[in-house]
Amino acid sequence: IIPIFFSLSFLVSSTNAADFCVGDLNGPVGPAGYSCKKTVTVNDFVYSGLAATGNTSNLIKAAVTPAFSAQFPGVNGLGISIARLDLAVGGVIPMHTHPGASELILVMHGTLLAGFMSSDSKSVYSKTLNEGDIMVFPRGLLHFQINAGKTQSVAFVSFNSADPGIQIFHLSMFANDLPTGVIAKTTFLDTAQIKKLKGVLGGTG
Repeated sequence: IIPIFFSLSFLVSSTNAADFCVGDLNGPVGPAGYSCKKTVTVNDFVYSGLAATGNTSNLIKAAVTPAFSAQFPGVNGLGISIARLDLAVGGVIPMHTHPGASELILVMHGTLLAGFMSSDSKSVYSKTLNEGDIMVFPRGLLHFQINAGKTQSVAFVSFNSADPGIQIFHLSMFANDLPTGVIAKTTFLDTAQIKKLKGVLGGTG
């Protein structure tokens, strides 16, 4: 019985030691996330940053307030995170992907048109979402959200990753120095439209 007792004690103590890994934002970051913070308090597991309305006075009339591992170190290594979306009337979260996570959206106020495209580009799944509706966006697929109502919209999006990553299609194409000629060849857009988009989004070339 004594060997069994010591074995169980070891397992319990080992499990407690690995219950969490609050991120040390001043430490190195690896593929698995931040290194573990040495001294932890209850405040590491609480985050109040999603209470305030985001600033929607911008080009897309929308704001994303994340609570990923970089903002909320308590989720580091846990495979979860959340963010707040605020969309003014006519606001849009442009076409984008999350390479590292699937996404679940919950509409809290207003009306959103949301959708995603299958990887074979043959199917589009879109629907108008009202308060209380949820929708899932599979990992890595292009998706979007648009305020389809006449009032401010608020939604919360959760991810099965502490750092889901994001690639916004329009910024990837028009906010850098990728030559206009290359974009024209690969998108079939005319050069005048490409230069206009580069001008709006800060790209060159």
